[in-house]
This record gives sequence, structure tokens and C-alpha cells, in this order.
Amino acid sequence: TNFEELMPRLLPVETCDTGEDFNLNEPPRNPQEYLRQVQLEASLCPDVVVAKIDPKKLRKKQSVNVSLTGCQAAPQGFSPSLKWQRQQVSNFSEIRQSISKHRQHWSAHALDDNVLMPKQDAEEQWKKFCLGEFFYLNSPPIDPGAEDRGLDYVKVGFPPFLSIVSRLNQATISAVLEYLINWFEEREFVPQLGRWLYALLACLEKPLLPEAHSLIRQLARRSSEVRANLVG
Repeated sequence: TNFEELMPRLLPVETCDTGEDFNLNEPPRNPQEYLRQVQLEASLCPDVVVAKIDPKKLRKKQSVNVSLTGCQAAPQGFSPSLKWQRQQVSNFSEIRQSISKHRQHWSAHALDDNVLMPKQDAEEQWKKFCLGEFFYLNSPPIDPGAEDRGLDYVKVGFPPFLSIVSRLNQATISAVLEYLINWFEEREFVPQLGRWLYALLACLEKPLLPEAHSLIRQLARRSSEVRANLVG
């Protein structure tokens, strides 16, 4: 294919003779000389350029830093060690990668008949779905062991099974995160909430949207507030 057919000339400029004595380091003296210098520079460029990328460097820069201003300091005895923090980050990273790798596999699994997924904008239904009617209605079971024996997920909340969270698109994940974090702003922490927050955060894809950054900061501030009130 002729190069002229792919990139027709915009201006009628004479073809540059590479033998002409042009100094690319000197400014052109007239428009014609400028255009010829541009031609010469273009002729010196390779047809194909391949970027040299070191995969090892990329793998080391996969972390997303979120500013956590406004968080309260941990009380005496409640600050985790640096080793513990690094271990949690490592575990979380492995879980994220596993979910991303097997998302299509798990989303193909059929759900049980009692699993009725709410629509994305059904905030109250999502709270009931994740936390269960007992906590949503603030009426814990009289018998604490009943939830373990019966496993009535409608009452105690559906766990974030991979077959469930793998079906959620990024918009739904962000929406449900927002519903649960807002719920947490006004209520105490419960295990069901922790499981869902962890699972949803692990399902977020990079690069994070600004809304996701904001939600993570909101969750961090609320979590630090709860931690600040812990008594040893």
C-alpha cells in the first residue's frame, strides 16, 4: 500500500532530499525550510516503536493509595502491628486476584430458589438481603443459636457467596457499598456487615472510580470512630 494513500498530504510540500544540508538543531529560516525539517525528522523515525515495559515493576505498583484524612487514632492497645497490616493487605490482594480470575466461572453457577437478587436501586431490599430481617428491623432472635441451626438467610442475611457477588457489575457493587456504609454510619457493626463490605471491596475493579475512593474514605472514618470507642 502506498503511504500517500493512507496519509494524503495536507500541504503541497516538495519531497525532502535527505542529502540536503539541514541542521535539525538550528531554527528554520522560512516556512518551506521548517516543513522540510519536519519531513526529515519523520524519515528518521522507525516505522514501528515498541515500548520496553518491565512486568516486575508493574506488579509492584498495583496498590491504590486512598487518603484517609479525618480518621481517629487507635486507642492504647488497639493499634495493629505493621506485620499484621501487611499480612492483611497480602491476603486481600490474593482474594481480589482470585475473584477476578474466576468471576465468569462463579457467575455461571445457578442460584438457589430462595436467592432473590434485588435491583440495583432497591436500597432497602439490599440492606435486608445482606444483613437479614433481624438486624434490619433491629429485632435479634430470642434464641441466639437459632440462626446457626436453621440457616434462614432471609432472617439472618445472605452471605456474600461467590455465586452472588460474581453476578454484580461495578455499578451495583458501588451502589450496595454505599447502602451498607450509610447504614453503618448510624448503627453498630455486625458480622454480616463486615463480610459484605470485605467481599464488595474485593470485587471492585481498578482503576477505582472517584465514587469508590469517597466510599472507602467514609468507611475508614466510621471504622476509626468505632475503634476509638473500644474499651480494653
